[in-house]
Amino acid sequence: MKKWTIALCWILPIVVALVSLGIGRYTIDLPEILKILFSHVFPLPKTWSNMEETVVMNIRLPRILLAILIGGGLSIAGASFQGMFANPLVSPDILGVSAGAGFGASLGILLFNTGFIAQFFALIFGLCAIGFTFMIAGYKKDSPLFMYVLAGVVTSALFQALVSLTKFVADPEDKLPAITYFLMGSLGTASYHDLIIGGPIIIIGMIILYILRWRINLLTLPDDEAKSLGIPLTRLKWTVIFGATLITAASVAVAGIVGWVGLIIPHVARMLVGNNNQHVLPVSVSIGAVYLLLIDTVARSITATEIPLSILTAIIGAPFFAILLRKTGGGWS
Repeated sequence: MKKWTIALCWILPIVVALVSLGIGRYTIDLPEILKILFSHVFPLPKTWSNMEETVVMNIRLPRILLAILIGGGLSIAGASFQGMFANPLVSPDILGVSAGAGFGASLGILLFNTGFIAQFFALIFGLCAIGFTFMIAGYKKDSPLFMYVLAGVVTSALFQALVSLTKFVADPEDKLPAITYFLMGSLGTASYHDLIIGGPIIIIGMIILYILRWRINLLTLPDDEAKSLGIPLTRLKWTVIFGATLITAASVAVAGIVGWVGLIIPHVARMLVGNNNQHVLPVSVSIGAVYLLLIDTVARSITATEIPLSILTAIIGAPFFAILLRKTGGGWS
């Protein structure tokens, strides 16, 4: 059953992506979409309009690819953190990375307007946030994990305050709306440029966590027992944090803060394949990609004005998580 579930999870994002390419205020049939895509690989007689090709290749395709990467990346980051901290309430922004990257993007928009510099600032300040968290928690090898959680709370509070300060001094006619809308999360301006900037970083983070997926199971053991098995606990924890940080910072840089994905999707994966992170992490990637892809399709199609992603993810994610908490009492099963 698990093999069929995992196989289906790998196929589902491709199917949903093809369907999403045709959905929007300009509808395109699936056969035409396939012809447009294959025409860039094989010579085919042109039966579609230039408008259809522009919509598919230049507007929707980079957006869909980013949604897949961000959804899958945040989900595997959340699943990794939940496994490492042995806490089902942990999300990728637990260590303050999202708040730091959000402040970096806000500062970049305030000083240099939107664009590459704002994205670069988001990446830099996301990494600075995790460094600040480590500085508060201490660099000792035996520092307990809850110290990192508490340090992450402090870091998030600090950078959120700095974001508020940035909004306070921003021009209310120009910069303030741009900062506010960006922080709410959106793929409305997604392009191949964003894909080139954020895509490789997210993929590197995902590869790191995927390679470590079975080792994350060992982090649930008592430290003494894990050390007796020859596991370098400190190096493993820092590597997991580094991979998740890359994903989170890059996601915020190209799409703003997208909440709830990394929190609820790992729970769905565990409901399907159990608690073994060797299966949970790859399934989380697939389900997260499909989930954010569906959310983004609704966001750009349901109304004339695009709805920010964080609004829809919260509207769907919060009730689902409330039901899950009610059912499980906050436990793993």
